[in-house]
Amino acid sequence: MNEQRLEVLCEIAIEAAIQAGDMIEEYSERDIAVKNKDCGSSRASQIVTEVDLMSQEIILKLIHPTCEKYDLGLLTEESDDDLSRFQKDYFWCIDPLDGTLPFAEKRPGYAVSIALVSREGRACLGVVYDPRTKTLYHAIKNLGAFRNKKIWDWKPIFDGSYELIDRGGAVMNACWVLEEAPACFVKRPKITEGGGCLWDYAATSCLFEEIGAVVSDSHGNTLNLNNKETVFMNRVGVLYASHREILGIVS
Repeated sequence: MNEQRLEVLCEIAIEAAIQAGDMIEEYSERDIAVKNKDCGSSRASQIVTEVDLMSQEIILKLIHPTCEKYDLGLLTEESDDDLSRFQKDYFWCIDPLDGTLPFAEKRPGYAVSIALVSREGRACLGVVYDPRTKTLYHAIKNLGAFRNKKIWDWKPIFDGSYELIDRGGAVMNACWVLEEAPACFVKRPKITEGGGCLWDYAATSCLFEEIGAVVSDSHGNTLNLNNKETVFMNRVGVLYASHREILGIVS
């Protein structure tokens, strides 16, 4: 996947994320029916709203044509895994509304997340849109990280203290680690299914790698974003940190 094609695909993902996010925000103060789904062991992973599905529909209208044109697979939270991620060299990894629980509770912590991931499990582009603040984050492998389409000049100083962030969905928690650095966001390994899914971490992993922050599993290994055994991350855990010095404190 060359850089020119990645830039084209990133622009499509940005447009999809903004369209979906602006629709989400239109519904943010309305009373929304919340349903349960069979996914994970936590309340946050088990709820879904009509807005999740509406967001996915908006995104797929723009993303689906690229699957045929560029021979891409697709993995998205609110649809069954068609396993095309194991058949194609690259696949879209989409969370149409990460942080459904804070969205339903009308508080910050939700976002749209779209990534392109290689069959080997590495994100090569990531787009996150926070509809509440209209903040756009995106990154392209080897081309850098951006905030509201401007190169993100991110150089926080570690002073020995840090904030442990866990107040929203996984996507915004990761973004807040960067915004509120020094900070970290941790999901420990656990036996029960959960700990977030591939789509919760794909876009922000690219953002962290390009900006020079730390993202790994709980053992310090590169995140595998195309696990053949499960879409859940509970077996290995996840760690995001603004500074490498934090790792020795939280690990």
